[in-house]
Amino acid sequence: MSFLFDTTSDELQLEDSASASEPSFDCAPRSTASNPGSSRRSFFKMTVGGAVAGLVTATGIEFAAPRRVMAQSGLTSDAALQELMDGNRRFSTGNLTSFEHDLAMLKQKTVDKQEPFAAVLSCADSRVPVELLFDQTIGHIFVTRVAGNFAATEIIASLEYGAAVLGTKVILVLGHSNCGAVKATIQAKEVPGQISSLFSYIQPAVDQAGPNLEAATKANAKIQAALLRQSSTVISGLVKENKLKVVAGYYDLGTGVVSLLE
Repeated sequence: MSFLFDTTSDELQLEDSASASEPSFDCAPRSTASNPGSSRRSFFKMTVGGAVAGLVTATGIEFAAPRRVMAQSGLTSDAALQELMDGNRRFSTGNLTSFEHDLAMLKQKTVDKQEPFAAVLSCADSRVPVELLFDQTIGHIFVTRVAGNFAATEIIASLEYGAAVLGTKVILVLGHSNCGAVKATIQAKEVPGQISSLFSYIQPAVDQAGPNLEAATKANAKIQAALLRQSSTVISGLVKENKLKVVAGYYDLGTGVVSLLE
C-alpha cells in the first residue's frame, strides 16, 4: 500500500502501490533541487505572477520582487536537511532572510493547505524558537514540541501525519543545551504535579550516558530519532523507500548553532 493525500483538505488516502502516483501540488511549480548542496535560492527563488526575480531600472539598480511560497515536494530528504542547516547557519551568523518574505502572500497561500518541507521534534523550551533558529517562515516547518523532545504516542502520530499526509522530507529530533527536562531526570528529585511523567521517556538516555547533562541530552535526541525510525510503520516505511530522513541534532543556546549527531 502507499499513501496519497489531497492537499486541499490534508486528507490521507491509501492506494495500491501499483497504481499510486506521486503527490502533486498546485500552488506553484515543483522545485528542481536534486542534491544536498542545493542553495537556498534554488529552493525559494520565485516571483509574483511568473515575473523575473528582480526588476532592473534604467540606472541598473536591481530591486528584489516579493517572494511567494513554493511547494516543497520536489526536495529530496538530503536537500531538505541541507536547507535546515543552511537556515541555521544564517541564524547563527545574524544573516536572517526569512523576514524578507511577503507575509500577506504566505498567509494567502497557506490558508487552505500546508506543504512543509521538514518536521522538527523540539523541546518546549522557550529559548528554542524552531522557525527562527532555522531561518524559516510560515508553512515551511511542521513543529511538534514537548519538554524533553521525546517521541510519545501523540508525538509519533503527529509526525506520521506530517510525513504521510503533508509530505515532509526530513524529521529532525532537536535536543538543546541546559535542558531542564533532562536535568530534572538526572536529579530524580520529587517534583510537583505531573512533571515526573516526563522522566520515564528520558531515563534511557540517562542510563546510557550517565549524569553528564550534555551527553545525556545528545543521547536522548539520538534515542528518540531511532525510536521514530523503528516504532512507526509509517515513518520506517518512508525511510526504507528513501523518501524520508530521520536525524538527531543538538542546539547550543549560547552560539545558536545546531549540530547533527548522526
